[in-house]
Amino acid sequence: MKILVVGGGAREHAIVWKLSAESPVSEVICAPGNPGIAKLASCVPVDPGDPDALLAVAKRECVDLTIIGPELSLARGARDLFAAEDKLLFGPTRDVARLEWSKAFAKQFMSRHSIPTARYRICNSADQGLKTIADGELGFPVVIKADGLAGGKGVTVAEDRASAERAVQRAMLDRQFGDAGTTVVVEEHLEGEEVSFLAVCDGNTALPLPSAQDHKRAFDGDQGPNTGGMGAFAPSPMFTLDVHGRVMREIVEPVLDGFRAEGYEYRGILYVGLMLTSEGPRVVEFNVRFGDPEAQVVLPLIKSDLSVLAVDAASGRLRAQSCIVGTEPHVGVVLASGGYPGGYEIGKQIDGLDDAEAIPGVLVLHAGTAMRDGKVITNGGRVLTVVGRGSSFKEAIERTYRAVEAIEFEGKHVRTDIGKKALR
Repeated sequence: MKILVVGGGAREHAIVWKLSAESPVSEVICAPGNPGIAKLASCVPVDPGDPDALLAVAKRECVDLTIIGPELSLARGARDLFAAEDKLLFGPTRDVARLEWSKAFAKQFMSRHSIPTARYRICNSADQGLKTIADGELGFPVVIKADGLAGGKGVTVAEDRASAERAVQRAMLDRQFGDAGTTVVVEEHLEGEEVSFLAVCDGNTALPLPSAQDHKRAFDGDQGPNTGGMGAFAPSPMFTLDVHGRVMREIVEPVLDGFRAEGYEYRGILYVGLMLTSEGPRVVEFNVRFGDPEAQVVLPLIKSDLSVLAVDAASGRLRAQSCIVGTEPHVGVVLASGGYPGGYEIGKQIDGLDDAEAIPGVLVLHAGTAMRDGKVITNGGRVLTVVGRGSSFKEAIERTYRAVEAIEFEGKHVRTDIGKKALR
């Protein structure tokens, strides 16, 4: 089986790493990839946001399956285009992908199908947003979400009215997130533990994968601005069998049923960002592909062949499949450029990669990296994800941070508390 993986981050590195060890897979191609991925796959310089160019690669290379990493590919209709040419792609159609690329659509979809989530208001103008905040109906803190794709940075948790108003103004008037801020969702702030849950779906059946917990804030203790994710651990001790059952019954199955009732089939990964409140699990957000950095700690736990699961899901025949997963704790820490998620410099030489990778039970996944004069350099905000496994979370944390300390580059920024929630 020949597989094309779309994307060039640590999530895609984890996908390629998983596929490259599977016997059904003869070759992996990645578009565009990165220096770490290039050790495992052939990389082609193609824009992930250009479905036509991706289809051209899939045809030229005669690939059997394409797996999408970034949301933009799906939001621009990659699945629809591939299906029209009888090319198999693991990921939903553009209409179904609205579940991620439109926060307003997701909220309305959940309302239509009685899926538990926070109370909200959809605001199509700054005046409407400011009035919603002034009314105080949703209380404080309150959450302001840009409706469209904002690279994981379009969410503000506003502690008071003044900061909520500033968030609306930045999104809708200053266009901090471009067209993504044309509409905003003002949402009730939920209290509880945040957990991520993923399932492989074929339109009728959802096959659950291990749970995880992401750390979105930039600094220790969940302080600072939201980022695309500073680390994760899996599986989540908070995700008990009871919680699992409720999430499947009250959220995952209604999503699949809801789309079928509206004339669509959900085929691909369903990522559910959850808040475990005192009243039960509530949906914070949906993604329609593997999360980042959750994929980096979840994929090593999957013992079944991802290639086979993806083909069966994309073909609508997952019902005959099962998924074997491990339980060994995994912890992933993101090494970011100084200043991320704000302004940061690139082009800094990265040292110590070989030393980190030599530690048993450690996996170093590239994200924002590039090559210059034979050396690996920084080329983005999130530079690497270092993943360590252990017989306990304590061991996994210690192993991961030992590898993190072995890697050096100017301005390196990491959170030092990834995984500590699991110790509680």
